[in-house]
Formats: sequence, C-alpha cells, structure tokens
Amino acid sequence: MITISNIGKVYNGQIAVDIPQLQIDHGITGLVGNNGAGKTTLFRLILDLIKADRGEILSKDNPVSANEGWKQYTAAYIDEGFLIQYLTPEEYFYFVGKLHNRSKADVDEFLQTFIAFFDGGILKTGKYIRDLSKGNQFKTGIAACILQDPEMLLLDEPFANLDPSSQIRLMQMLKDLQGRKRMTVLISSHDLNNITDVCNRILLMEKGKIIKDLQTSEDTLNELEDYFRV
Repeated sequence: MITISNIGKVYNGQIAVDIPQLQIDHGITGLVGNNGAGKTTLFRLILDLIKADRGEILSKDNPVSANEGWKQYTAAYIDEGFLIQYLTPEEYFYFVGKLHNRSKADVDEFLQTFIAFFDGGILKTGKYIRDLSKGNQFKTGIAACILQDPEMLLLDEPFANLDPSSQIRLMQMLKDLQGRKRMTVLISSHDLNNITDVCNRILLMEKGKIIKDLQTSEDTLNELEDYFRV
C-alpha cells in the first residue's frame, strides 16, 4: 500500500530520514529505534505533514504530495495536535463520525465497544479534551482513528502513555481489526515486548535509515534486545 522511493529529509545538516526503498503492505508493521532515529519524521512524511528534500512516497501507487485521495482511507494519531482540544470527547467522536457519514446512533454503538478501554475516564466526564490526562487523550485519538474504519492506520508511540491493562486491550483491538479486514497498520514504539507481540513485521531504524527488516518470530524480541543492549 505504501511505497517509499529514495526519500530523504535533513534538518540543520543532520539526516533525519534516508530510505532508498521500502514497501509497506497489509499487516501490522512495527517501527522501532532510539530517540532521534527518524520514526516520527517518517510518519509525518507519509502523512504529507512535512515535505521531503528528495524522493517520493506513494499510497496505492499515487503520490501523497500530489493528491488527497489517500486521506479518505487513512487514519493517524501522532500526538494531541491531531485532536480538537476545545471539544468534549463525545463532541469530537460525533464530529469525526459525521465526516465519515456515520450517524450519532452509529457512533454511540461504536463507543460501546470501547467502554473497557476508556475505563471510565473519557465518556460522560464533562471534560474538554484539553483537560484529559495524556493517556486519555491518546485513547481518544486512537478510538477516533478506528471509528473512521481506515484501510491504513498510523500510530506513533500508542503504548507510551497507557497503563498495562489499556496496553493489553489496545493490542487485542489491533489484532482483532487485522483479523476482520485487510488493513495496513504502522506503529512506532519503544516498547519491544508489545511491538513484537502485535506486529508481524518490524523495521529497526537508526539515524534515519532502516537497518533491519524482520519478520516477527519467537527470536525477534531477543534479537532486538541484543541490538539495543550494545
């Protein structure tokens, strides 16, 4: 679904992303690397939030920088900047639902499947999104993404601000989604245990480059731990 060709981005003379060729297809792909490896920059390039210095990114064979058709089937949550802070979570979910031709009743039915994940901290609290905890903002953003029923989903560090129970529920939701429909999911994370549990492919990124491309197996976690232990 995503084809990256000769993509490059430099900030202040430092290479942020340098990827000659990369194909990301259906399935759940994990992106791991130390801080500054270029993971979030790569996400922003794929979403056309920043312009590359060179190269091209295609979504379904169409350049993301030259058309907006990919936005109809793509959902992403990178940070709270993707939310509308002055709305309540309910208002935000109804807004997103309306954009995707879902009625208020459809959205209410959808939200019932998230009751355990929300754990009482999001719906019917009377809070604006800006007043939610970081973890609950992430939950709101993730749920809004899934509400869109996307073909492609990008989540940047989704486990970082979630408690263990919510992490487990999120992993199960992603597995269930992948089981129900052919989705392309790209997740960045520092959590090696979670990423090896939920992903069928893992890309290891350092200094803007993809240095390992692993099909997840029972040995993958040890291989990644050995790499980062050095």
